[in-house]
Amino acid sequence: MDILGIPLPALLSQLLLGLVNGSFYAILSLGLAVIFGLLNVINFAHGATFMLGAMCAWMGLEYAGLPYWAMLVIAPVVIGIAGMAFERLLLRWIYSLDHLYGLLLTFGLTLVVEGIFRAIYGSSGQPYDGPALLAGATDLGFMVLPNYRAWVVVASLTVCFATWFLIEKTRLGAYLRAGTENPKLVEAFGINVPLMVTLTYGFGVALAAFAGVLAAPVIQVSPLMGQPMIITVFAVVVIGGMGSIFGAIVTGLGLGLIEGLTRVFYPQGSATVVFVIMALVLLVRPAGLFGKER
Repeated sequence: MDILGIPLPALLSQLLLGLVNGSFYAILSLGLAVIFGLLNVINFAHGATFMLGAMCAWMGLEYAGLPYWAMLVIAPVVIGIAGMAFERLLLRWIYSLDHLYGLLLTFGLTLVVEGIFRAIYGSSGQPYDGPALLAGATDLGFMVLPNYRAWVVVASLTVCFATWFLIEKTRLGAYLRAGTENPKLVEAFGINVPLMVTLTYGFGVALAAFAGVLAAPVIQVSPLMGQPMIITVFAVVVIGGMGSIFGAIVTGLGLGLIEGLTRVFYPQGSATVVFVIMALVLLVRPAGLFGKER
């Protein structure tokens, strides 16, 4: 069966591969949305923390022999703690300033971190083997899907849903949202708002590191691996609406599928389709599809 001259198996396989890419977009844009939505900081260092998660996993295996499953937990915790230290020492001083200051500070951090790792390990990529449990592939009839890529989709969707539920449906999430809207009032109820802010930034950074560990067996680990990803992810966040948790998840997955379709019908446009959609959305709805007008 053909659709517009394209065999159905080829179409379905590209959609599934698009869903895998969309899973990375969703979890990365979710971390950006958490930080901007709750802290009002445009975190340009998100690509660097994505890279740090992957590098941490590779270093854990290379120097300590720690397996993938251990690093899937250890790397986000370690990078999240480093992010909290950065928030306490530097980022907290610019919350009252224009967004541009936060963007410049985190961009500077990105240059420093990438420069250090590039000086130590060079720019070439390092291979990272996935877990033996997820080796091999499954024949779906229309394509052979690597088991690890199926795991990426499942893990990303699980983490995305858990994060959305935590922020939107729990008392802790309500405290976080209230603390960003009216911190003085929340502090009057005995809640440590600065600590909540630090933990929130650390959590957003940990999400990027988690995505980095997931990506390590798929793409080669290198100090520059976060650069191409973060540009697309920023576009995803803008389309979904800056600070919208639900918008980040839905838009990330949706744009991954659209990229997959574009590779089938117009391969030359797959690298730019996200930015074309971003321009169109901003013309019609400047706050994004799920964002709130300020």
